[in-house]
Order: sequence, then structure tokens, then C-alpha cells
Amino acid sequence: MSAKSFIAVLKTKPEKREEMIALQAELKGLVFQHEPDAQVYELLQSDDDPDTFNVVATFKDDAAFEKHMAIDFHDRLVPPILDCLAEDMQLSFFRSLG
Repeated sequence: MSAKSFIAVLKTKPEKREEMIALQAELKGLVFQHEPDAQVYELLQSDDDPDTFNVVATFKDDAAFEKHMAIDFHDRLVPPILDCLAEDMQLSFFRSLG
């Protein structure tokens, strides 16, 4: 089974930028604390636009990704993250080939 990854593009409302960063930092910490099959979870901020972010995540397999989507803190943190956005999140999925 190959690893499952996603890249999410998040454009925040300027006044909500710091809140979104704090929520993502909490989410990242919890992912690494409670999801041993999460290999990567990073929030990247654009050098060109401080309100544009990418979240890059890789999970061992589909089951690990499904666990991430169903875990209690995901349901608690994602809605307020989405409330910080100026437009809909762009989400793309990828598979490891190696």
C-alpha cells in the first residue's frame, strides 16, 4: 500500500491569520502526538502573500488518513480553521510512488 498525501491551499482573512496559525499549530501537535502513522504534517506560509498557506500531510496508508479524518480533535479544530478562510480551501490528493 502506498502512502496517501494531501496538499491544501488555504487563503485566510487577514484579520484571522494569527488565529488560523494557532489552530493549525495545535492540530499539528495533536497529529504527531496521537497519530503515529502520520508521517508529515506541515503548515507552510507563502513568501509572497502572508495570507496564503499550504498544508502538506502524508499518512502511511488510507487507513491512517481515515483515522485522521475521524479523530475527535480534527472535528473540533477544522471548523474554526475553515471559518478563518477568505475562500474555499483547495484540496488535492497524491500517492507515493517510491
